[in-house]
Amino acid sequence: MAQLVLQNMEFYAHHGHFDEEQIIGGRFRVDLVIETDISKAAASDDLHDAVDYSKVYQAIKHEMDVPSKLLEHLAQRIVTAVYKVSSGITRVTVTISKMNPVIGGKMDRFSVILTK
Repeated sequence: MAQLVLQNMEFYAHHGHFDEEQIIGGRFRVDLVIETDISKAAASDDLHDAVDYSKVYQAIKHEMDVPSKLLEHLAQRIVTAVYKVSSGITRVTVTISKMNPVIGGKMDRFSVILTK
């Protein structure tokens, strides 16, 4: 079993509970860990035997383009989309961070972490 890690993907998106967040948008970072058996890909050196991380990225980007009020909802959609990329995926952990969230004070980020 191995972990495939996509780190610090940055998106400008329109997620949030408040109307202003849905209209103006904000910065988000996404980290993703995929657990999968890489033995076949390691032996064959063929992308067809591996999880294609460019397709994983496109699945995440697609979900980031669809506005959500809650990061929890977005995290579930991303995990579901990633599982559709390859049948060899056994576990996915996604971390979605809203940078500089609107809270009435200073905060670097708010994050939701979901593992399924």
